[in-house]
Amino acid sequence: MSARRDLAERFRVDLDSLLPDPSARIGLAVSGGPDSMALLLLAAEAMPDRIECATVDHGLRAEAAGEAALVAAACAKLGVPHSILTVEVERVASIQAAARAARYAALEDWASGRGLAAVATAHHADDQAETLLMRLGRGAGLSGLAGIRARRPLGRIMVIRPLLDWRRGDLRGLVADIPTVDDPSNSDPRHDRSRVRTLLADLDGRVDIARMAASAAYLAEAEEALAWTVEQAMRSRVTTCPNGRILADVEGLPREITRRILQRLIGDADSQVDGPTLDSAFRRLEQGSTATVGRLKLSPGRRILIEEAPPRR
Repeated sequence: MSARRDLAERFRVDLDSLLPDPSARIGLAVSGGPDSMALLLLAAEAMPDRIECATVDHGLRAEAAGEAALVAAACAKLGVPHSILTVEVERVASIQAAARAARYAALEDWASGRGLAAVATAHHADDQAETLLMRLGRGAGLSGLAGIRARRPLGRIMVIRPLLDWRRGDLRGLVADIPTVDDPSNSDPRHDRSRVRTLLADLDGRVDIARMAASAAYLAEAEEALAWTVEQAMRSRVTTCPNGRILADVEGLPREITRRILQRLIGDADSQVDGPTLDSAFRRLEQGSTATVGRLKLSPGRRILIEEAPPRR
């Protein structure tokens, strides 16, 4: 029991470091899998009076109702309030992405309705390493390579990941003696993450998962530094004219800072722009040509001019 208490105290410190108010009540997203059940046990040991639990039933598998009932029984034994959130998932090509969006929307509604400051998920170091490798393979930029964030806003609440420094094996050791479930999609080779997980398992001992996860954390810090720098630059270098035109003085700025300023200004003035569209417009500006993004016209120069594009004939 002493070892369990020590782990629970480590968990409490990790979790409270992610909250603006260390006494805040939080929700736990628990699916019944070994990782999320370990999250439940650690939180129940560390802060039993500050937690509630929710299980999302996506309605995609017949077993889901039984898995939610398993979590409910574990919560009842631990004295933790539990809710089952039933969602409908749109049947689209990327059903995992659709399920994820539906899950987080339901968790936000539940947590805000219960007066909870945040929802904690059980993402851990192995998940982080998988994410980093997947995004490297897709040619992601710095923001993507920062991986799973330790905390991020979700509407009216925060999503926090207090287990990002923990290994999968250590978490599963905590729940070796209690019932858990294993979603078969986690080993389905049709999914990118499943294939990457298999690859990393084959490389076990030759690749340091903890160091890979640490790299993602360093990249996340670099991303935060860049975001801060962009905010400072925009305050001093961006001018909105009375006629609605926007001037961005980008002379002497690093290319990535200029790119991010343009991304922000285009998003604020029109709509969010995807990476390839932004890069194409940026290249045209660098070549001294105008560029059109959505309903906006961008003109090159020491100060880039952003204005509404003339109507097409």
